[in-house]
Amino acid sequence: MLDPSGYDAGKKVKGRKRHILVDTLGLLLSVVVHPANIQDRDGAYEVLRQARRLFPFIERIFADGGYRGEKMALVVARTGSWKLEIVKRSDVANGFEVLPKRWIVERTFAWISRCRRLTRDFERCARTTIAFIRLAMIRIMLRRLVVNPSS
Repeated sequence: MLDPSGYDAGKKVKGRKRHILVDTLGLLLSVVVHPANIQDRDGAYEVLRQARRLFPFIERIFADGGYRGEKMALVVARTGSWKLEIVKRSDVANGFEVLPKRWIVERTFAWISRCRRLTRDFERCARTTIAFIRLAMIRIMLRRLVVNPSS
């Protein structure tokens, strides 16, 4: 069964969006894949719902500007008792700027994108994409656990 694909006019991207929730080390806690035409705030509900069930001890979530607003505040209140902090861009900086806390998620996306099947939207089903994202993170975590032979 083929899952729908969409088009995000803001980012000019066709396909699917990946929403991930990571810890402070960049390790995956929750992942949701949906069509690109769904706004970030609308897609966040499922990620937060999964995270609340599996990780009830989380108290604070950092997010970028795409997750601000009243609608997102209602989603956060509906899914649990945590605090949402929006990481804002500086008005002074021009071009690329590394934002505190936000780079952790961007780094995790870069790690995931090293896997060839996850560089683009090749899969027909969102469940398959989620499975490959989890497999990529398992591979990353296993490499961290392996003892370095040079030591």
